[in-house]
Amino acid sequence: MRQRGRLAYIGSFTEAGGHGLTVAEVDGETGALTPVHTIGELANPSFLALSPDGDVLYAVSETDEGAAAAFSLADPARPRLLGPPVPVHGRGPTHVAYAGGHLFTANYGSGSVSVLPVLPGGGLGAPPVVFPHHGKGPVADRQDGPHAHAVVPDPSGRWVLSADLGTDSVWSYALSPAAGAPRAHGQTPLRPGSGPRHLAFHPRGDRAYVLNELESTVTVCRWDAEAGVLETVGETRVLPAGVEQANYPSEPVVSADGRFLWAANRGHDSIATLALDASGDNLELRNTVKCGGSWPRDLTAHPDGRMLYAANERSGDVTWFAVDAETGIPRRAGSVAMPAASCVVFA
Repeated sequence: MRQRGRLAYIGSFTEAGGHGLTVAEVDGETGALTPVHTIGELANPSFLALSPDGDVLYAVSETDEGAAAAFSLADPARPRLLGPPVPVHGRGPTHVAYAGGHLFTANYGSGSVSVLPVLPGGGLGAPPVVFPHHGKGPVADRQDGPHAHAVVPDPSGRWVLSADLGTDSVWSYALSPAAGAPRAHGQTPLRPGSGPRHLAFHPRGDRAYVLNELESTVTVCRWDAEAGVLETVGETRVLPAGVEQANYPSEPVVSADGRFLWAANRGHDSIATLALDASGDNLELRNTVKCGGSWPRDLTAHPDGRMLYAANERSGDVTWFAVDAETGIPRRAGSVAMPAASCVVFA
């Protein structure tokens, strides 16, 4: 008999045939996903995030107009919109995060970060505070201006970092409970032309790993949570030596014990496994395995760390992998059809 576990929420691009927001049961033994419900009320809910108490699910609407929405999880299997989508005053929001009583979105099209107030009950207020990024990079067709791609709260709960592909930098925002509103804090430049897309923190909270879309590398950074300062240490490739095909890494994941970093590769269509040393400063590429489909836009670890899930956008599936506890290398364990899949979040 299949053992029921937790629920997963899967985002997708409705304009490419996706169902919108899909709820799936997660088998407690095998990690397999079984879709049980879909909500198609929101256009292109491409990225999702949970509130800290798990009672509300937030989503971007990745459209030219740009919006965010909140879903009540009073019935976790049947999310319900808490009011209409709220404009973020930014084009093409690609990422969302809850931090310090606010909802942050990274707006790729307009190169900005928007901050919406979260109301009692979890709904979204308006208008947003918008922080525009400035600058460009040397890759003319991708870096003609800023393109904020991710917003990630740091483990201390005092900061939000935003990777900007267009400006080759990571921008930081200070959470200020006393003032009631976040404020812009700083900008850390990365190597020109690298195209930072997403980032993940070491479980210790003192290292950040920035995955670069335009160079197929991960940049290691030391993170000072007291001062809010990011310092680059070095770079490591996420493709094997000699592989020079077009490739656009999408999402990094760090294991809960800090021993491994996994990166999804679009183009090479693989998951790279990199080993971390005790300091967290040095990475070694150990292996790449096929992602089970095409164009893995997102990579997510199951909360217990035993499984990885790749949202393969172009092949229209979510594929899951069992992780070897000793080597960190994932092994394909199954998949489910999911048109235009873009992210997976576990409740």
